[in-house]
Amino acid sequence: MDKIAENVEQVRARVGAACARVGRSADGVTIVAVTKTHGPEVVEAVIAAGIVDVGENKIQEFLAKRPHIKKPCRWHLVGTLQRNKANKAVGAFDMIHSIDRLRIAETLSRLGAEREQTTSVLLEVNTTGEVTKHGFAPNETPDMAAKLSALPHLRLEGLMTLGPLTDDEAAIRRAFQSLFRLKTKLENDLSTPLPHLSMGMSDDFEIAIEEGATLVRLGRVLFGERRR
Repeated sequence: MDKIAENVEQVRARVGAACARVGRSADGVTIVAVTKTHGPEVVEAVIAAGIVDVGENKIQEFLAKRPHIKKPCRWHLVGTLQRNKANKAVGAFDMIHSIDRLRIAETLSRLGAEREQTTSVLLEVNTTGEVTKHGFAPNETPDMAAKLSALPHLRLEGLMTLGPLTDDEAAIRRAFQSLFRLKTKLENDLSTPLPHLSMGMSDDFEIAIEEGATLVRLGRVLFGERRR
């Protein structure tokens, strides 16, 4: 577990350096530690190292892990949410990053009304056009954002994307720049701030920060390769 603390320190230094390159404050970037396939002891270790935002990909794994976590943290759902799991998500996560269908948003709002709870969400945008990725196309996003903003028990806080699977830095940067431009347009269209851009993972988070990310979703760079 000492290795996790060492990795956290190194990642924080890289976040700070990326922010400095573009004149940002490191306080504007939140590291979300994605603990998929890792046990509760890893979650406890990363919280002890100072990262209190924890991301999970699957509801089932989250539900099995959460009772064993004694330290306070903020939970993020970063994987795709199926409608039949929405009932378990409302009230359990501080933020859901992966809203990729209107129906799942409507279901979350309806469940929130029943429980008198509001869920903070991000719209997932497919900025690369890759058919293997979830999310709305950029040209669909303004209409979807307007519809989500009208749902009474959702709080739309921004956008999320996955960068392209490539070593081409220019292509990665274009995907993140596209999301930033889209956020700016939506803030104007909706006349409301959208404070968060969730973009950047272990291989590209520094580029994402340079292009405006406020939430970076990091797993391997903190914990090593996933357990099988």
